[in-house]
Order: sequence, then C-alpha cells, then structure tokens
Amino acid sequence: MKKINQNEYQKMVSHLGKSPWITNVIWAFFVGGAICVIGQVIIDTAKNMGISQEDAGCIASISLIFLSGLFTGFGLFDKLAKRAGAGTLVPITGFANAVISPAMEFKTEGYVLGLGAKMFVIAGPVIVYGISSSILCGLIYFFMKGGM
Repeated sequence: MKKINQNEYQKMVSHLGKSPWITNVIWAFFVGGAICVIGQVIIDTAKNMGISQEDAGCIASISLIFLSGLFTGFGLFDKLAKRAGAGTLVPITGFANAVISPAMEFKTEGYVLGLGAKMFVIAGPVIVYGISSSILCGLIYFFMKGGM
C-alpha cells in the first residue's frame, strides 16, 4: 500500500465535497427515535393486554428483530440505512440486520457453508467480545466482593 502525504490527502478529500451532516443528524435522530417509539408502542400495547412488563419487553424485542429481518430481506432496511445512517443502528435492529445481511448474501453457497458459516461474519466479533468482556467484568466484580 502506497503511503500518501498530507498534500495528496487534501487533494483527494477536496474532490469529495462537504457532507450534509446537519441533514444526516436530523434523519438519524428521527429514524432512531421512530424505531424506539415503535418498540414502546409494542410494549404499551402488550401491557394493556395484561402482559407483564418483562414479557412485554421480550415481545417488543422479538417484534423489532422480526421487523428488522423482514425489512432486510426485502431490501428496505439498507435503503433506510443509506438515508438515516446511524439512526438505524438502534442496537437490536442494527444487530439483526448485521446477522441477516451476510446470511442472505452467501445463501447461494448452501445452508451450511453459505448461510450457516457466514451468518455471524459481522456480528460474530460483537458476540465474542461482548461475552468475553462480560465474563471479565463478572470475575473482577466477584473478586472485588471477596469471592465466595
């Protein structure tokens, strides 16, 4: 890989133009907020039906994962993400998209070597480091409290 100096970098960047960051922030805010509102409506609806708070939260999570997967399957999630950027990364919907997108891309390679092997290409490191850091934090907490 060729290293470039500061002047060459500035020349490359000057051709790109300015990013409409204010518009991007507004789109991200409203789309992320809309996803959260949808989740809250699902929770409130479930609670009004007599379902406990904990179960209503599970229903909302499952519903948002399902909708994210469905929108990814129809190609709508990527179109929305191009416009809203980080607003679509509300953790549960963005994570569902990160699992489903590679699985769809490699489904032609078969269920085992394509779908199964590539499903966690993007999300796998998040899972591994999330679990590892939670174990490490748990051990630190355990030993700070004096062990057993």
